[in-house]
Amino acid sequence: MQRWRGLEDIPQDWGRSVVTIGSYDGVHRGHQLIIGRAVERARELGVPSVVVTFDPHPSEVVRPGSHPPLLAPHHRRAELMGELGVDALLILPFTAEFSQLSPADFIVKVLVDKLHARAVIEGPNFRFGHRAAGNVGFLTELGATYDYEVEVIDLFVRGAAGGGDAFSSTLVRRLVAEGDMEGAAEILGRPHRVEGVVVRGAQRGRELGYPTANVETLPHTAIPADGVYAGWLTADGERMPAAISVGTNLQFDATERTVEAYAIDRVGLDLYGMHVTVDFLAYVRGMAKFESLDGLLEAIADDVKRSRVLTDVYDAER
Repeated sequence: MQRWRGLEDIPQDWGRSVVTIGSYDGVHRGHQLIIGRAVERARELGVPSVVVTFDPHPSEVVRPGSHPPLLAPHHRRAELMGELGVDALLILPFTAEFSQLSPADFIVKVLVDKLHARAVIEGPNFRFGHRAAGNVGFLTELGATYDYEVEVIDLFVRGAAGGGDAFSSTLVRRLVAEGDMEGAAEILGRPHRVEGVVVRGAQRGRELGYPTANVETLPHTAIPADGVYAGWLTADGERMPAAISVGTNLQFDATERTVEAYAIDRVGLDLYGMHVTVDFLAYVRGMAKFESLDGLLEAIADDVKRSRVLTDVYDAER
């Protein structure tokens, strides 16, 4: 998959293409439906497919300080889009100047002059241009002038018989913030992931016989609610069942919120300085302060046991 940053990176001889535009944070199942259709339509037309997204998130430029928690960094989104068969990813730097483009100018500068769109695939709520004034109706209207077609894809909804909420990144963020990892995974199509570099912490886990990887997560990462979770720690390509703690460590009156993962049944791991990923499968229990060290150790042992079972069952079902 080709990756471009900015309109100037697009090859001068780029021909017609099928395009879809959006933040696509998380590349959840609704996004997958839209992107998958763009890939399918591109193959039908015999042209490449292009996903256009933005960095930073537009809300941070339009309303500074309002950057939403991110479900996936750009390199992870690119990986997921590549798995869907996307031919090229264009990341547009979203600046104050860019935010002033009218919907018509956006269409001409991005879709017509640079990407030579043959077709544009979007969800029904797609908005673009200054003050998000452009919608799929306007996009379709200008398609007649600039020789591209527009196809609108309905979003998935949760619940039986189409009831419930439409699949959205906003909904996934709320579920993650609530610690509902099963609900988040239902929309994402996979467990929610955070990543970062392993840094030195207080090393209390090591002293207790449960050494943890203290993960310094990337900026704006969507972190699950405080608690203990079952999931996986992946380092250097190795995926290991893990018991994961999120919170401030009430037992020792700590104040810094951390993400720490204990790789179950692994001895002698040295992960300091390594970039790792942590996938959250299921909520195990809330954070608690125990009356004694023995009570804490008993709870940790149970966390590890339950996490081992949950990850084994998940893997066995796939």
